[in-house]
Amino acid sequence: MCASGLARNGGNGTILGSGGSRGKNCNVVLLSPLGRMEISGCDKGVHEIKLPKPSVPPPGAEPSVACEVCEGAEELPEPLQQCTAWLRAYFCEPASTGTLPLSALSLCLADSFTRQVLWTLLNDVKFGEAVSYKQLADLAGNGRAARAVGGAMRSNPIPIIIPCHRVIRSSGDSGNYGGGQPMKEWLLCHERLQKEKLAQGGDRKRQGQGQGQERGQAQGQGQGQGQGQGQD
Repeated sequence: MCASGLARNGGNGTILGSGGSRGKNCNVVLLSPLGRMEISGCDKGVHEIKLPKPSVPPPGAEPSVACEVCEGAEELPEPLQQCTAWLRAYFCEPASTGTLPLSALSLCLADSFTRQVLWTLLNDVKFGEAVSYKQLADLAGNGRAARAVGGAMRSNPIPIIIPCHRVIRSSGDSGNYGGGQPMKEWLLCHERLQKEKLAQGGDRKRQGQGQGQERGQAQGQGQGQGQGQGQD
């Protein structure tokens, strides 16, 4: 079954929906910190993201390559434009991914449980989070299907956007990944560090606001005391 993007994900974009035929296929190559990512799709949605051959920077290393399209037609279908913009933000400006629309996804998946698992993963496991195969099976409505969840991860045609790298073993080990275990560990580390930076930035902002309020209160008290002394 080919499912094209009609249902909403938190109001931010279109993702999975009811079936329909695909349009003319188009390909684009995005140069990313992980290497060349090949993306295919049509005007109905993104079909597939092919991860590069394992060539991964050390975990925690800052992206050394600015994401940019290096191959592709001048006029890309809207889903591919949205997909490349989202991936660019994911690697280089993660804070902005929540404000960007997710591209429509056109997936050919025969198994309904696989569709349910990928849908659940996309919607419920957020940036910087991780779940075990058992936990994802529970979220998808069948807690005894942890092994089937592993099969669904292997069937995921759109990694990173559908974040199968966030599914790990119950032991805490990262587990297998289509792009290789080092790539999975890099992605998990990238998200964890970026989430910590965002949290620290929020703390500094709140601290600055608190200090500003304290200064304002102190100035107000000083002005009040000065006015009282003048009246005396």
